[in-house]
Amino acid sequence: MLYDLARTLMFKLDPELTHNLAIGALSLGAGLGLDRFCNREEFSEPVEIMGLRFPNPVGLAAGLDKNGEAVDGLAALGFGFIEVGTVTPRPQSGNPKPRLFRIPEHRAIINRMGFNNAGVDQLLVNLERARYKGILGINIGKNKTTANDRAHEDYLVCLRKVYERASYITVNISSPNTPGLRTLQFGESLNTLLDALKTEQARLTRVHGRYVPIAVKIAPDMSREEITLVAGSLKTYEMDAVIATNTTLSREGVEDSRHGGEEGGLSGEPVRGPSNTTIRQLAADLDGALPIIGVGGICEGFDAAEKLEAGASLVQLYSGLIYAGPRLVRDSIREIELLRNAKR
Repeated sequence: MLYDLARTLMFKLDPELTHNLAIGALSLGAGLGLDRFCNREEFSEPVEIMGLRFPNPVGLAAGLDKNGEAVDGLAALGFGFIEVGTVTPRPQSGNPKPRLFRIPEHRAIINRMGFNNAGVDQLLVNLERARYKGILGINIGKNKTTANDRAHEDYLVCLRKVYERASYITVNISSPNTPGLRTLQFGESLNTLLDALKTEQARLTRVHGRYVPIAVKIAPDMSREEITLVAGSLKTYEMDAVIATNTTLSREGVEDSRHGGEEGGLSGEPVRGPSNTTIRQLAADLDGALPIIGVGGICEGFDAAEKLEAGASLVQLYSGLIYAGPRLVRDSIREIELLRNAKR
């Protein structure tokens, strides 16, 4: 009820302003030690994938805390893992405002942020201040001004810089808001990138004496044949996980909404179906070769359990959290627990 009241007030403000205020409030609350008073939902058995032990299978997706400013406050909501970013080698302001739009009647959001972030170096400074000792994913991307044929250089810069701090690293090649980025998901562009990442991962493992898994985040807008090709490349280069999915370019279901025609990626309830379809097809193509982290359209607890039934091992929340509030973390953990118990 408290969150419902707060949401009513927040929704009267500009969406990006509200987002920034929420990040600031979470950071301030953690700094004052208020995070210690939050109740965390217990999960009976940890989930082990990528060589990591997750205390529960419900995580925070990248995008909400791009610069790692509120990790402690977000962790207090009960997430089993936190993913920050997307971060790029150099700071960039992103696309012109306005660039974030709510579609409350469909529990959806359209954004065209454009990888706005303070740069990888500032992210690491912010993370040094955090007390959080749980599983931390760092999501990396390329700067808008970097040509696609040199994109791998940006990813390698970020990989090297975050390697020592991250529990796992996510390679974002599926945001629709950086021109040409999604072409990196296919063919020789994808293979070149994955080969460079795995080669550097092996070198960094020797340097640091520690293996940090790499996940690849893909879009929900691929054809059946494209998913099969991507799955083949992920297996060939022995990637550690795949995150399915990012936002969609489709406007199915929101065509008549006030902001339905805005450019950018659509997230929230309308992407649940395309995301689940992608997860099912990936699960069939991968056949257990690497785990799937499901994200997209989780607005109720049973949506999270549905992703596990589709083939995911873990889930991540973002847009649904804006509409449902912190209870969504607890409800998702409970529904997944019920699913697990029912299968025993």
